[in-house]
Amino acid sequence: MFGICDPETGKRMFREVALVVARKNGKSLFAAAIAKYVFFVDGGYGARVFCTAPKLDQTDIIYDSLWLMVQLDPEWQEEEEAIKNSVQGHNRKTYDDSYHAKKRMKDLYIAGTNSSVRKVAFSERKSDGFNPSLVICDEIASWQGDKGLKQYEVWKSAGGSREMGDNPPMILSCSTSGYIDNSIYDEIVKRSTRFLLGDSKEKRLLPFLYMIDDVEKWNDINELRKSNPNLGVSVPHNYLLDEIAIAEGSLSKKTEFITKYCCMKQNSSLAWLPADVVEKSSGDPLNIKDFQHTYCVAGIDLSQTTDLTACTLVIEREGELYVFAHFFLPSEKIDEATARDGVPYQIYIQRGLLSPSGQNFVDYQDCFEWFRNMVEEHEILPLMVGYDRYSAQYLIKDMEAYGFRCDSVYQGDNLHGVIQETQGLLEDGKIHIGDNDLLKTHLLNSAVKMNVERGRGRLVKINPSLHIDGVAALLCAMCVRQKWFAELGDRLVN
Repeated sequence: MFGICDPETGKRMFREVALVVARKNGKSLFAAAIAKYVFFVDGGYGARVFCTAPKLDQTDIIYDSLWLMVQLDPEWQEEEEAIKNSVQGHNRKTYDDSYHAKKRMKDLYIAGTNSSVRKVAFSERKSDGFNPSLVICDEIASWQGDKGLKQYEVWKSAGGSREMGDNPPMILSCSTSGYIDNSIYDEIVKRSTRFLLGDSKEKRLLPFLYMIDDVEKWNDINELRKSNPNLGVSVPHNYLLDEIAIAEGSLSKKTEFITKYCCMKQNSSLAWLPADVVEKSSGDPLNIKDFQHTYCVAGIDLSQTTDLTACTLVIEREGELYVFAHFFLPSEKIDEATARDGVPYQIYIQRGLLSPSGQNFVDYQDCFEWFRNMVEEHEILPLMVGYDRYSAQYLIKDMEAYGFRCDSVYQGDNLHGVIQETQGLLEDGKIHIGDNDLLKTHLLNSAVKMNVERGRGRLVKINPSLHIDGVAALLCAMCVRQKWFAELGDRLVN
């Protein structure tokens, strides 16, 4: 947290730290120790430390632990005794206590450095003027939806004036897992897993995620060491074994155990693919002419008419799968989308990966023409086309009238098996996307939201503003390939 520095500025690298760990593993004590360090040492003159939570009494654990640490410090005890003796002996203060930490009504305070530690409940307006050195966000898994997200963003922006100093501001979020969906916890865990899996643009985030890897092994004490680093220290083995025995006999207790001791949310969202796996699928450009006279499966993700639409072909050759993906974007929306998404769509148009379609709305006839061109110009024949069941039905009617067989795909957790198969093929290096950087970006933007109770996951975005349309279209194709392989497999293997 404090030792890794930015090579350009020489200042510490990280501004956000995320600690997710199971219950009873000392996260509050750790947070209190960090707060004490910033209060006394790192924050410098005018250090401001804030313990924040939705309600004021929820901040007590860390705040009170910090004050207890101060009181148990032998040096502080000596100073306290000297101050008492000074007052008793002379009936006035002669001992210099300006650098002695005191507990006041609303804060902990050191006069000599003008440093303080305060408890703060959610208040979007008041937080703007706090100028924090350190903010400790406790149990972020319990922070409610939009309110929690906004409060976190307010704290991020509140320390702006300290960015120019020697010790930039830091936010430490510490939590075990929880039950609230679409919260700041979900956002931080998705960002953190993308960072840990590689190819993240984040430079200021430092995540420590103590979670089990396999939810099927939730009652395996060896698997639980991953989410309980203090096993055998603050978490006795027998205590955990007793909790497992209770959870094995009750579905509700099992859900609570998996959430609190395995650090797996009931609906947990984690980045999907490691960057090296996505990189392995990339390579030299694929030439469509090299795949003429073949059978394949296809997928369509129409998304919204004003936004990105994706069409894919998956062609098998000698046991390897080759993916051709083409994207469509309304011509009048390209500049707006480039600015909004930070994606060079004009370059993708020049490279032939993206086509302008319509003006303010995607013209789905262009999608149909792309598939028809594959058949008539290249004799690449999709034997089955998977499409999102919410797609425009008139496009599907045109496709079927031409002769394509189409099958609807529901983009929910019923695709869990398809996601697993696709991931396995990607990890084995059996899927190739060539130099399609747009599809590559969509793979890196993808997360899987697991329903722990059902043991199934569905495709979601790492961040609501990102795109995964190419992956959705790819999974549609992989779904119909899996579903119809018994009937079509002899031809699909080419």
